[in-house]
Amino acid sequence: MDLFEVDMPYNKCTPPLTIWQHPPSHSILRSDFVASPTTKKRESQALYSSQSSSPHSVCFHLLFPLIDRQRMSSSHQNLFFFFFLLFFELVFFFAATRASGCNQTCGSATVSYPFGFSDGCGIRLNCSAAGEMQLSGHRIGVITHEAIILDVQPVCDRPILAAEGLFRSHYALTSSNTLFLRNCSSQRDYGCSISTEKMARRLNLTSCGLQGDDTVCYSSRKTDGFLSWEEFTEATAGCAFMFASARYEGDTFSNPSLVFGEAETGWWLNGECRCAANANCKRVDTPVSGGSTGFRCSCHEGFIGDGFADGAGCVRVRNCRSLSFISNDCWSDSKVAAFVGGILAAVSLMLGLAFFRHYIRRLATASRGKQITRRLLSQTSCTVVTFSLKNVERATSNFAGTSVLGAGAYSTVYVGKLSNAGLVAIKRLKHDDADLVANEIKLVSSVSHPNVVRLLGCCIEGGEHILVYEFMPNGTLSQHLRRERGHGLSWHARVSIAADVATAVAYLHTAVQPPIYHRDVKSSNILLDYNLRPKLADFGLATAVMVESSNVSIVPQGTLGYVDPQCRCNFHLSEKCDVYSFGVVLAEMITAMKVVDFGRATSEVNLAALATDRIGKGMVEDIVDPFIKDDWDGRTRASVQEVAEVAFRCLSFYREARPSMAEVAEELERIRIEDCRSATEKATDSVGILN
Repeated sequence: MDLFEVDMPYNKCTPPLTIWQHPPSHSILRSDFVASPTTKKRESQALYSSQSSSPHSVCFHLLFPLIDRQRMSSSHQNLFFFFFLLFFELVFFFAATRASGCNQTCGSATVSYPFGFSDGCGIRLNCSAAGEMQLSGHRIGVITHEAIILDVQPVCDRPILAAEGLFRSHYALTSSNTLFLRNCSSQRDYGCSISTEKMARRLNLTSCGLQGDDTVCYSSRKTDGFLSWEEFTEATAGCAFMFASARYEGDTFSNPSLVFGEAETGWWLNGECRCAANANCKRVDTPVSGGSTGFRCSCHEGFIGDGFADGAGCVRVRNCRSLSFISNDCWSDSKVAAFVGGILAAVSLMLGLAFFRHYIRRLATASRGKQITRRLLSQTSCTVVTFSLKNVERATSNFAGTSVLGAGAYSTVYVGKLSNAGLVAIKRLKHDDADLVANEIKLVSSVSHPNVVRLLGCCIEGGEHILVYEFMPNGTLSQHLRRERGHGLSWHARVSIAADVATAVAYLHTAVQPPIYHRDVKSSNILLDYNLRPKLADFGLATAVMVESSNVSIVPQGTLGYVDPQCRCNFHLSEKCDVYSFGVVLAEMITAMKVVDFGRATSEVNLAALATDRIGKGMVEDIVDPFIKDDWDGRTRASVQEVAEVAFRCLSFYREARPSMAEVAEELERIRIEDCRSATEKATDSVGILN
């Protein structure tokens, strides 16, 4: 199986702080917003990082999506969440310290049962003098309800036997790990298919004076479960050093990837289940000699705690207050009703104030909409023509249904003919926010690129907000991929379109000041002219970002299936959001499948998840559009594989692992040139045969 890896830079500096925050029913670390030093990459369960919004604003947005968080003062949010956070702080503090005789604090981090840092703890961890959690000398990054993620950076002369500390009575390495070994006397198959070239590139082997052939990788042939120490020593016999480690992670939501510099150890408690009431017990087949079994506990839905009978157990969130948590005394129904009533009253008041403020702002915006738009138009670097509403209505036969080219959530696009502009595309916006209209006009008119659609003018009159664009006669890329227009696109045409669009997006990110993030890159926003040359359209969600702004927070918007999952998690805007969306477009070009299709298997509804799964397993040909295979040859196969690898990198769950659009454009241009050269040589050979 050929894997495409994700770079994990071997930075010896202290990594950034990360907030450990897992779903309550599965949490092992305290879920009370404690910041602790962790590894640079986190489990997909870690919901928010230190670069995201503050914890109270994140909770506020998730719990009350109808309130505009950015328009509410921070003092109001802080006041509302003071008691909310205090409640959960106390709950998890007492839950974490309930297990007697066990120190569960290391520096600023606190763990819950069965973990701790002294005798008397179910699973003992180490705490360094600097307050850093460790296991067998390795820094602990994250503890989940199933595993401990360790930081195992490359060390040139780490003995194989040093790995023995990762095999104990309560934990062991899992089969998700790949180990990189040195000085192996045997050239036998170690069960790993990563090429030495990729190994040398990813691990920077020259730092140890090594070549790729001097290092081999070992992967268990198991698909799940644990490794035993006996199995490990037998498999790695003849090797002197364990150079580095990587672990494979991936599911429907976090795209499959090989994460370098980390190791995964699964944990368990020995014996029969000893779970608390309202908890599930999961049996674990341990790798310990003798075939012993272990278990893990997790609370039912609606309960919080560690789930163990010897630990904090599980408590129902809605019935118990923090000060009664120790004695297990819960409120009476009348107190619960009074508490809930007070909360509802406070929420109702805040909602009323928010909607009232929104209403006042809407009135003010409507009154000054035209003035704001004209002022912003005067600031653009290009001259924008103003069309009268009468001429626009005449051009579209009064916005007749027969003139509709397409419709979306924010606008409807018509085809029309203006006397001084010929055939045009007329975009009639459904919202009445003059600021948003002016923003789109300002952004598009400031851009000049052959692969970006050109704005011809606008119409702001009679409550209408209309933009007039150049007409693209060949419809959208989406229509051609679905065979709704044309007779299908050849692979060469798809690569050419992809390269041009990537160049356009890279231009928006790097050549325009301030940079523009499109935020809605998708196949239906890629228009084609008579010669199938593409142009990127629809800048309704686009945002110009000042270079000085290192942390821009936004409300997630876009089209289902194209939106960066990181943007949904932490509301942080980045150019890598466009990179992810473009990766989905590349997956569409390869497969011609719908981005979201509930007719597919549950794990394959999302095209991004399906594509990364197949590409990561080296099975990209299983999802290639059958139309492409009609002209399948060696170069086409190689080209598809290369584009698939670009898509895989763009769709990485972690933004820092994704390439920039400039890198994507450069790689696709290289592939296009190679395809053209191959086609030319093939044509020359054919002419030679005929002569």
